[in-house]
Amino acid sequence: MELGTIWFLLWGVLWAVYFILDGFDLGVGMLAPAIAATDNEKRILYNSVGPFWDGNEVWLITAGGVTFAAFPGTYAVMFSALYTPLMLLLFSLIFRGISFEFRAKVESAGSKKIWDVIHAVSSFLPALLLGVAFANIFKGVPIDQNGILQGNLFTLLNPYGLCGGVLFVCAFLMHGALFLSCKTEGVLHDRALKVAEKLWPALLLVAVVFLVLSAVYTKLFANYLANPLLFVVLLLPVGGLLMQRVYIGQRRLGLAWTASAVTIVGVALFGVLGIFPALLPSSLNPAWSMTIQNSSSSPLTLKIMLIVALTFVPIVILYQAWVYKTFSHKVTEKELDYDEAY
Repeated sequence: MELGTIWFLLWGVLWAVYFILDGFDLGVGMLAPAIAATDNEKRILYNSVGPFWDGNEVWLITAGGVTFAAFPGTYAVMFSALYTPLMLLLFSLIFRGISFEFRAKVESAGSKKIWDVIHAVSSFLPALLLGVAFANIFKGVPIDQNGILQGNLFTLLNPYGLCGGVLFVCAFLMHGALFLSCKTEGVLHDRALKVAEKLWPALLLVAVVFLVLSAVYTKLFANYLANPLLFVVLLLPVGGLLMQRVYIGQRRLGLAWTASAVTIVGVALFGVLGIFPALLPSSLNPAWSMTIQNSSSSPLTLKIMLIVALTFVPIVILYQAWVYKTFSHKVTEKELDYDEAY
């Protein structure tokens, strides 16, 4: 396998890992106003993702860094063509991080309410923007031969792009609800589980609509028809989605969360494999697409990057696994007494 192809697959996997990890804490942020009634309940929700959220966002930096280092041509065009949504994403994540730290700085109900609203909105926007952005990448972005976007932000808000945004929001809400059902107890646990049960039909409906629209608006299925073995990839989102409902019914909530993660990975890989070998397809002319061939770094650069990745990524994974293991217990009001608690 060529180095460019290896890095293309790693690029897709890194985005999928980011969606899994940051997806649940974005979901928790969106759910907080609906699930948490008292200040202590809100603090429990904040602290349920407290040890994880900033580490999860490292994978966003990693995915962006790989795009920059392995495919600089794609990076340049992507951050130019998608400049507005990416800047909105950046500012949303900045305000979201601030909301974690600043909420408890002033003992005022009004101040906390403001930061709670900021936290919820800045959790919703990244989910929506990521969905819209990646749906448009799957569909093809209207870039010309010079990599210049022929349109504006509203061009990206097409039916397929908006459906992708709704799909990501629903998937992350489900992911967050299942996470909370595992990390909380009592009333919060019951509310989170009830939300997950109600969300599943909506997620199923949006997923089916997205799949149908993918056949209408995109050329994703061309690679699958050319190589029918790739249809196995569709078993991930389909099987993961169905098993979520099965495990929720059996109250095996850890497995339900795992099935949710599999669903998210499946959706990401479905799109990434569908656009191969392009990273940023052009909807105006396929010849103007940013591909592995016309946007990757030199073979030596890709080789050095692969050696570095194989050396250090396992260390990062081991460290993050240790963090998740250490903080795997349920979050209760007792946790709020610690000085480090939000």
